[in-house]
Amino acid sequence: MALTPEQEAEIAAQRGAPQQTLRAVSPGMEARLYSAHNVLDHGLVRVIDYMGDDSAICQAARVSYGRGTKTVNTDAGLIRYLMRHWHSTPFEMCEVKFHVKLPVFVARQWIRHRTANVNEYSARYSILDREFYIPEAGQLAAQSSQNHQGRGAVLEGAEAARVLDILREDAMRSYDHYEDMLTPDEESGKQGLARELARMNLPTNIYTQWYWKVDLHNLFHFLRLRADSHAQYEIRVYAETMCDIVRDWVPAAYSAFEDYRLGGVNLSGKAVEILKRRLAGEEVTQENSGMSKGEWREFESVWG
Repeated sequence: MALTPEQEAEIAAQRGAPQQTLRAVSPGMEARLYSAHNVLDHGLVRVIDYMGDDSAICQAARVSYGRGTKTVNTDAGLIRYLMRHWHSTPFEMCEVKFHVKLPVFVARQWIRHRTANVNEYSARYSILDREFYIPEAGQLAAQSSQNHQGRGAVLEGAEAARVLDILREDAMRSYDHYEDMLTPDEESGKQGLARELARMNLPTNIYTQWYWKVDLHNLFHFLRLRADSHAQYEIRVYAETMCDIVRDWVPAAYSAFEDYRLGGVNLSGKAVEILKRRLAGEEVTQENSGMSKGEWREFESVWG
């Protein structure tokens, strides 16, 4: 369970005390506020606050003082134009603050996106919970033979069971030692180790939490990379949950993002030249394409 009964009661209290406001609000995001969306075995994503909506993007692009007489269709067309031509600044006018609970090894990947404001739970001041990410059997895979940072065939039978046992046993043993190092004992004269030192013994599948605030432009960049089918599963499921949230928040902007970024393809100069040669009836192979084997493999995966 990602939330304790106390946390669920706190969320219910927050959602049960709406405030009147003069600012623009997104009905879809209002429905999402504070609610926790479970991810993995103990993780979660929830929206703490947000600013702006689709109209805020258009307002910034037009530098107008109000909504004016523009229609929803006109706004959607402008947003698609901005996305198509990589005009990023108007999307920066929208911001969102997430509360995310995630395994430490996922957080180390996530923090590489340095265009956000982050405040993480501190194990120097507080004691971490006994919560570890243990993959489902279907997510245990061998190393890919083609991709140095990807997965290959799924482990089966006795090998999968052995790996799961090791993960569980190591996690529990390390937490037992963590608790033991922290705990003073007057009878034996044991002082107990400082929290900032005891934490070094914990594995990277233990859960941490943070508040992550980001503007929509940089959130789209994060989602383009992490919601991609080639992203690691454990971070991809967080990104996919956030995609659902953003779709409700800024539907016109998300539709353009989905079309031009998630579902679009960037072409190199060589790729454009090869497509033109193909359209002209020429047979193009990797050997006469001017592409490396890796480039050609990626090209063929899209264009056949």
